[in-house]
Amino acid sequence: MERSPNTRQGEVKQAVEEDARRAGLTAWTRARLRQMLPDAPELGELEIVSGDASHRRYFRARPTAETSWIAVDAPPHKEDSRPFVEVTRLLRAASLRAPELHAADLEQGYMLLEDFGDQLYLPRLLRAQESADGETADRLYRAAIDSLLNLQQYVDPRELPAYDKTELTREMSLFPDWFCRRWLQVEPNAEQMEIIDDCFEFLCGAALAQTQVAVHRDYHSRNLMLPDGEPDRPGIIDFQDAVQGACSYDPVSLLRDCYIKWDRRRLEDWIGWYLDGARSRGIVVGISDARFRRDFDLMGLQRHLKVLGIFCRLAIRDHKPGFLADIPLVMEYFTEVAAEYREMGPLLSWFRRELEPRARDKLRAVI
Repeated sequence: MERSPNTRQGEVKQAVEEDARRAGLTAWTRARLRQMLPDAPELGELEIVSGDASHRRYFRARPTAETSWIAVDAPPHKEDSRPFVEVTRLLRAASLRAPELHAADLEQGYMLLEDFGDQLYLPRLLRAQESADGETADRLYRAAIDSLLNLQQYVDPRELPAYDKTELTREMSLFPDWFCRRWLQVEPNAEQMEIIDDCFEFLCGAALAQTQVAVHRDYHSRNLMLPDGEPDRPGIIDFQDAVQGACSYDPVSLLRDCYIKWDRRRLEDWIGWYLDGARSRGIVVGISDARFRRDFDLMGLQRHLKVLGIFCRLAIRDHKPGFLADIPLVMEYFTEVAAEYREMGPLLSWFRRELEPRARDKLRAVI
């Protein structure tokens, strides 16, 4: 995408703000570590670890060669860290492997967390896929599904905000707003908006009819970690948007991951692993395999419409164009699954005829 003068000015302003916040976070972290480790050497500079799809940034604080923490910068005018603190409490109380929160200053937007290291699920899964290492892939996914089942069984969904029709629709509205209008520069006409609205109504009804559980809301290979390199109990991160919602939402986030795709046979095996576990634990009751598969598919369609909008918003508004590279896989998921459901026919027809070709043309120019 061509960068306008306003975009460049925005990037400069953002860089100045980030430098100031990094200095403030460094001073705050040094003070916290002096209290925790009075005999340790003075902390040097923080090491950048990563940013994410939000405005949060993560740094490693390493006062000695043997000790490290993650210092988080979450600007309070852009990120509300109170949900992160609350969901951390819920997950750890349920014995899930969420990072321990050692210190927090929510007014400044600073936090100090347990360090899970640098091993994300995604690179390990990509290596397993490239080398046809099905045993490793199975072990990783079964561990992730078992942790998810623990979340659904032991975290009380009533302590979380409802993933209601308003919120489901707001998320899907990112599709016409950011994917169609802002990125593709396609303004849906009245007939097309009616098609979109009918689709939203259908997908919301399917989601709200499911068993409601605690939902991580972004449970996938970039938010699961391997502390100490061990896959049996994955570290869970980026959970601050947790809600009370459909039981299939996290399974489809994990198994129709926007960053890696698996063949149908493996997908069916892992769906079966989840469903067997959910039944045996009493999480879902009286739901046939066919009904759950439909729920899983329709929940995935809701999520992938949302994600198309989110990836475009990240590229345009937040100056993170790298997310555009993940759009082809999301479109592939959407078209493949939508083709199986008659109710999705009108939207799929318009998508294939007008939106998908335009998106592929734009992607060829930027990727």
